[in-house]
Amino acid sequence: MAHLADYDTETRYRATIKKTERLTPPETEEVREILLEVDSEFECKVDQSFGVLVDSRGEFGNTLHHRLYSVADLPSRQNGKRLITFLVKRCSYVDDFNGELYDGVASNYLCDRKKGDHITITGPFNLPFEVPEDKSSNLILVGMGTGIAPFRAFVKHIYENVGDWTGKIRLFYGARSGLELLYMNDEDGDLTNYYDKTTFEAFHALSPRPHWSDPIELDSAIEDRAAEIIEMLSQSNTHIFVAGYEKILEVLNKAFINIMGSKEKWETRKAELIAGKKWAEVIY
Repeated sequence: MAHLADYDTETRYRATIKKTERLTPPETEEVREILLEVDSEFECKVDQSFGVLVDSRGEFGNTLHHRLYSVADLPSRQNGKRLITFLVKRCSYVDDFNGELYDGVASNYLCDRKKGDHITITGPFNLPFEVPEDKSSNLILVGMGTGIAPFRAFVKHIYENVGDWTGKIRLFYGARSGLELLYMNDEDGDLTNYYDKTTFEAFHALSPRPHWSDPIELDSAIEDRAAEIIEMLSQSNTHIFVAGYEKILEVLNKAFINIMGSKEKWETRKAELIAGKKWAEVIY
């Protein structure tokens, strides 16, 4: 797995904030959708990410922060300039050494930007999510939080650009509450209403008590589709793509162990998926 330090930051591009919109209500965690306009021949496809460079001044001098983001919509061009949409969640973290709470550098920087502001981006960098050449392939897509971003672009690409897809695509998306569902709500429900219903279905999972920080029941949503998932996993052309924070892997293992009937059966099937390059993950 590549580390941020391994990515090239020498090639840089200037981008302008064309639009920044909060997608979640004030009483929830802030997630913003940002539209960038890049003043160059910068290209970024749906199976790629890009970096944002932020200069930070701390106790020990200046530090250059580099964070990666996936595109959340099909990249386009307008007046010869590249337009890129992505999601940012305002984050904070507790320092392991002193126990102090600090604002996340890149996320807060981006959430505070206004229309017309300029930022520095890098890339593009390849994501492990590639559209299979076989259009009868089945895809199980699992995302948490802003992990929905690459799958929204990915699914749109399949139905708008690839076309004639005959395999099943099943998207499972977890959020703390219905107010924090992105692209699967009353105002912006394109992941539930837009695509070919004969091959695509989206399912969401929420926390039963979001104010108590109860875990999101993503495993239950997956297990509810056990019969269909077992049938998909029995086929050699099924792929599983995962995006979200690290805990999502623990949740998935629990769900698939229950679905397959034993830890050994799931570990064997997952090993087959990995060996066949049909398992891919982006963990934040």
